[in-house]
Formats: sequence, C-alpha cells, structure tokens
Amino acid sequence: MTVEYALTRGEAALLLLDEVAPIVAAAFAQSPYNEARSADSPALARFEKQTRQPGFALATAHVGDEVVGVAFGYTLSPTTGWWKSVLEPVDADTFREDGARTFGLFEMAVHPDWQRRGIATGLHRKLLEGRGEERVVLNCRPDATAAQAAYALWGYRRVTSTIPWDGAPVYDVLLLEI
Repeated sequence: MTVEYALTRGEAALLLLDEVAPIVAAAFAQSPYNEARSADSPALARFEKQTRQPGFALATAHVGDEVVGVAFGYTLSPTTGWWKSVLEPVDADTFREDGARTFGLFEMAVHPDWQRRGIATGLHRKLLEGRGEERVVLNCRPDATAAQAAYALWGYRRVTSTIPWDGAPVYDVLLLEI
C-alpha cells in the first residue's frame, strides 16, 4: 500500500468536495460520533465559506485514485469565534488572535477501512507543512480516544473545553505550538 498526500489551497479545494464528503461521512458515522454527515450537514455546509478564508488548506490522502483521508483548516482571524464558548478560564494570551498566529484545524477524517495505518499522521504533517502560524488549535471530543491519543502523540495539550454550537457535546480544545 502506497499512500500519497496532496495539498490544495483556497477555493481550488471546492473541486474536491465530492471526494471529501464521503470520507467525512464515513469517519464520523463511527463511534463515538455516530453522526450522519453529508455534503449538506453543518460541518460540510461550511466548507465552501471556509475555502475562502485566509490560509485555507486541504490535505488529502490517496491510495491509487481513491481518497482515503482528509484534513482541512485555515488561519484564524482576529475576530474568530473559536474562543467565545470556552467552559473553563484560560489566560488572555491564549485568546489573542491577530490573523496570523493560529491555524484552526477544522476537520480530520480517515475512512474507517484505512484507519490505524498512520494516514492521519501523514495528513497532519502535510497540512502543516510550510505553514507560518505559531500554533494549531482544534476541538476533539473527550470520548474520541483514538483521536485524543494521536493528538497527544503529536504534541497537542488540552487548554480548556467548549460547547462549540447549540446542542453540541462538550469538546476539548487542544493546542499545539509549532
């Protein structure tokens, strides 16, 4: 098995939505998420708008012609809502955004048939390759033990918890200094 990784920046990633959506849907249909995600689900409905954000990048993992994993995010703006719904106090410097400081990793998903083969690690590396931000932030459910273990191995640390949208479960906010 040879896995190839590619990086697509900006709105060019919209051309890949038909390949991204099934990977995200399959990955998040699994426990602990048990979510029915499709191209019109809230997470992917934001994809078009996200591709227009400064610093947007999409990493894809391919085995032959098949996309087996995806990860994407963008640079957080000074007015980001990322820090607005945190549940535990965090020092003011953690909240500080200037439009260049933090890369927000919004989605990382590997098709269940390809999980536990190092593909997420490759996606993470590809996505962060050559970035200029100081740090990366992401939200991860505490009960997503495999994801939590991977993020800890890569050097992320928990800084607080959040409920990122109405009706969402609690997520840990994880931060990686790069």
